[in-house]
Amino acid sequence: MKRQDLDDLVRLRRARDRMDRDYAEPLDVPALARGALMSPGHFSRSFRAAFGESPYSYLMTRRIERAKALLRRGDLTVTEVCIAVGCTSLGSFSSRFTQLVGESPSAYRGRDHDHGAAIPACMAKIYTRPVRNGEASVAARP
Repeated sequence: MKRQDLDDLVRLRRARDRMDRDYAEPLDVPALARGALMSPGHFSRSFRAAFGESPYSYLMTRRIERAKALLRRGDLTVTEVCIAVGCTSLGSFSSRFTQLVGESPSAYRGRDHDHGAAIPACMAKIYTRPVRNGEASVAARP
């Protein structure tokens, strides 16, 4: 592997870490690309090649993952959760949530989540992580 390829991979990992950490911030591909010292097009292509999905899809998956945790608490409205995770459009948030989870945010919030109360948080995170291109098609988890 060439040195430039390794440097790009390090910058891509930093961008992914930034999305994991700052998911609620207004992040977009041009800003992430600037941080990675790449053009937006090169950044998007390289990110997809390295991680198997576009930067936008990765960021939205992180946002939906956090939204699920907030909705399980039950003390915030769907709109409040949408804003808390960095989404600016309730419609886009609801559509992506439904696509990844298989039910609307309101239905997810209204469902009983007590069965997971005894599960350690580290395991709950793994169990409830949205899975792109598959979770919605799988039968609802107990």
